[in-house]
Amino acid sequence: MLSKYLLGLSLICFSPAIFAFTGGDSLLLIDLTQSIFGILALIVFIVGYCFVLGEEAIHLRKSKPMMVAAGFIWLLTGIAYALSGDNLTAGLAVRQYILEYAELFLFLLAAMTFITTMEERLVFAAIRSWLVVQRFSLRKIYWITGALAFTISPIADNLSTALLMGAVLMAVGNHYHKFITVGCINIVIAANSGGAFSPFGDITTLMVWQKGLVHFADFLHLFPSALITWLIPAAIMSTVIESAPPSGETERLHMKKGAATIIFIFLFTITLSILAHTILNLPPVLGMMTGLGILKLFGFYISKHEPIVHEQGHITHHHAENMQTHQHAKGDHSDVIRRFNIFKVVERSSWDTLMFFYGVVLCVGGLATLGYLALLSEWMYTGLGATTSNILVGFASALVDNIPVMFAVLSMEPEMDLSQWLLVTLAAGVGGSILSIGSAAGIALMGQAQGVYTFASHLKWSWAIILGYLCGILTHMLLHNMF
Repeated sequence: MLSKYLLGLSLICFSPAIFAFTGGDSLLLIDLTQSIFGILALIVFIVGYCFVLGEEAIHLRKSKPMMVAAGFIWLLTGIAYALSGDNLTAGLAVRQYILEYAELFLFLLAAMTFITTMEERLVFAAIRSWLVVQRFSLRKIYWITGALAFTISPIADNLSTALLMGAVLMAVGNHYHKFITVGCINIVIAANSGGAFSPFGDITTLMVWQKGLVHFADFLHLFPSALITWLIPAAIMSTVIESAPPSGETERLHMKKGAATIIFIFLFTITLSILAHTILNLPPVLGMMTGLGILKLFGFYISKHEPIVHEQGHITHHHAENMQTHQHAKGDHSDVIRRFNIFKVVERSSWDTLMFFYGVVLCVGGLATLGYLALLSEWMYTGLGATTSNILVGFASALVDNIPVMFAVLSMEPEMDLSQWLLVTLAAGVGGSILSIGSAAGIALMGQAQGVYTFASHLKWSWAIILGYLCGILTHMLLHNMF
């Protein structure tokens, strides 16, 4: 009875966030939900996720509690199976989850490296500078940043896009706090909505694509619905923007050498990943890692042909004829060329997000192996039905990061057609916009516009965001005859 009570509490707090992955269908899993080990594992998960939700208040990176929780959950799982006379299943199951994570990890590592490399080459700074220099009105900046967030996020990912557009708002908004507040909310919605109709727009869409449940071209069916989820709240919020001229820098920034080539390599890599997955049925990560290798080769070329800042701080130019010293012979691993070094660029990637994702995958996998999958599957998709459950997934994403929510749904592998898989993808992607803590984009902008864009200021407009969310869901259902 106690385990049922705790499960009900977790459903209220986390909704489907603890669904289980069924990658181990061949394994004979034991129902341990009523055992002391199952109860303790569920408590560990809840406590760990409470720390995640309190990240902004306690300033503890969300990856740390989830990684610790994952370790304890699997220790409890291993002990529970061993005492049941099975010393193999737990080990086999955890290896399956690690393999599942490894493929996504490499894909995300490659994608993040491309984004941070373009950031280092001032690609995004040049875009921001151009927008500021144009001296558009505040209202125009509001719509331009929203439109760019919606357009760029399908390629660059919603977090990077939100930070880029947020920098524009900070540069032109100055002391216009209401403009910055609604502008940040607008960017969060636009970035999350834009990322919902592309496998590259968010980790959740990437997971769905790599699972083979939705093909690349099918994501484009979400475009009308995603557009509506952004336009409706954006139009409502635009009515409160001050009629004031913008402020900010007037000096134009330019991209560094090689930036255009890196953009081309990135687009080539995306195309290669799509074709390899669609035509040859190879994992998309193969194309991404191949493109990353090409990027590293080009990075080596850049490191040989641009100014270098030495430890002493002076600048020098080195060319092929200067490559005589031992340091130069070290290539792109040398401190001499740390001005541009792919390995240094990768250090700026979002390692906390990658490690948090590891914790989520292992935590959910452990709870699955303990037997919570069947119980939650029965409650959600059998009891409530696919449509209702998928709509609720969006609201769960507002309270909990959409990564564990979507991984939870994928873990269940409910029997749904394409329209339902698209529905849950849309819901998880844009539902996180309802609250500022529901997505990485919202959390990042709260830090960027600290004290101006807050949880409370976002909450004031949640009704408009919910209206857009429901209209987007309704549009999707109408377009796919789901009534």
